[in-house]
Amino acid sequence: MGSSKLYLNPQGASARVSLHGGQVISWRNERGEELLFTSSKAYNTAIFKSPKAMRGGISICFPQFGNCGSLEQNGFARNKIWTIENDPPPLRPNDSLGKSFVDLLLKPAEEDLKCWPHGEVRIEGLETLDYLDNLCQRERFTEQGDAITFESEVDRVYLSSPQCVAILDHERKRTYVMRKEGLPDIVVWNPWEKKSKAMADFGDEEYKQMLCVDAAAIEKNITLKPGEEWTGRIELAGVPSSFCSDDLDPHLKFF
Repeated sequence: MGSSKLYLNPQGASARVSLHGGQVISWRNERGEELLFTSSKAYNTAIFKSPKAMRGGISICFPQFGNCGSLEQNGFARNKIWTIENDPPPLRPNDSLGKSFVDLLLKPAEEDLKCWPHGEVRIEGLETLDYLDNLCQRERFTEQGDAITFESEVDRVYLSSPQCVAILDHERKRTYVMRKEGLPDIVVWNPWEKKSKAMADFGDEEYKQMLCVDAAAIEKNITLKPGEEWTGRIELAGVPSSFCSDDLDPHLKFF
């Protein structure tokens, strides 16, 4: 899978980033607990060979998500070799308290430039939103539940989603909070039993251990004119298990 870099912060937490795709493949808290899912088959070189990306972790899907465009699945960025920025821009004020940062660079080739234009787990913050269901030919529905739970395969795109959502893992007494900017939609995916068994790069029972919740721009393309800039950002944080959806402030800024 190529080289990776390990980063530690003074509190003992760590993250490992694969330069193949600029993908975060491990995030451990100060107690050494792994907070990200990566398939047990991820390091099987018979399955994962360059330029194929690793299954799991936090990946960069750009400039498209899935097959919602004319490029390869999830775009070209996740199948390129990234480099570490040796002279990153300064951090925002108060952004360095208890945190570690790594800046990754993708230097596109000329070819790339032509393309640029479970009952125990629930998601709160997407209630009443419209979504596209990829299991029903991308038909549009409105979320009716007070939270999203999982009892079968789910493959949806929630449209015009709020800046902040929470993923509650009751079994592990753990909550993740995802904050985002510049990315209006949220993808929610779990392959469930049948599809898991059909995927060569995924363990038969691993659907019970993972859930994909990813921010994206799917319904409306992001188009830049010469000289324009666009920023997309996702921040994932682990918070105490007592956290509940009432704590979700739609105007909450990033940490």
